[in-house]
Amino acid sequence: MNSEPDRATDTLQLVTPDKQQTRVIDPLLHTAARVLTFEQQRPLTNASGFFFERDERLFLVTSRHVVIDEPSKHFPDRIEIELHIDPDNLARSTGFSIPLYRDGESIWRQGLDTAGEIDVAVIEIQRSALPDKSVYRAFTPDHLHRPPDLVEVGTALLIVGFPLGFHDALHHMPVVRQAVVASSFGLRFQGEGYFLTDARTHRGTSGAPVVVRVSEGEPKLGDLPWMLLGVHSARLDLGNRDLVLDEALGLNCAWYADILTTLTMR
Repeated sequence: MNSEPDRATDTLQLVTPDKQQTRVIDPLLHTAARVLTFEQQRPLTNASGFFFERDERLFLVTSRHVVIDEPSKHFPDRIEIELHIDPDNLARSTGFSIPLYRDGESIWRQGLDTAGEIDVAVIEIQRSALPDKSVYRAFTPDHLHRPPDLVEVGTALLIVGFPLGFHDALHHMPVVRQAVVASSFGLRFQGEGYFLTDARTHRGTSGAPVVVRVSEGEPKLGDLPWMLLGVHSARLDLGNRDLVLDEALGLNCAWYADILTTLTMR
């Protein structure tokens, strides 16, 4: 949640020689977090994540392969996220380190289904450990898709993240890529717990929220009128694609976000 809950939006004051202007920052951008992985002090990879809140508890959500990936021998022991620490000056930020193991046991939660492991990881964050005046926004269970809500093939989506680590380095803000639903939403593509998106994505986007705009009639969502549909995982490709003759498919896997209902239970 925003450290200033009474304000509908966060604002950045830009001073010009003639007058002061106010730029309104979309709260959606404050839901995303840049995730850096480390093995002790050695930097490993860049990734994306986002905040999720349930029953007054705060979680960081990212892809499971960000915190551990056996095939690539990726075994970080901590991650670091970047947090804004001044609601009136987005240029001020700090790194917040989160250990991935406690007493030799992993602290993240991950899911399994009949097809195997789900590429989503959830880490609970103690609010008391966060810096004072931390500025962030969090999705809630109200933002998750409900069965009566129709999501059609071709529905326009946004993916909010940090492709290749790229972002607004001055204001520490993510970038947004446009996407569309590319498979039947609600069906498990190839029997897996994800759907497909058609979007141009890159490494570093893993763990980013995949959202769709809610037009109206959702007062519970407040000033964050977005439905959280999925967690971006990876680009989908064919093993038999001719690298010379055939272009990449441009398709991506997004794991259904309703897994967060299970992973954030007490």
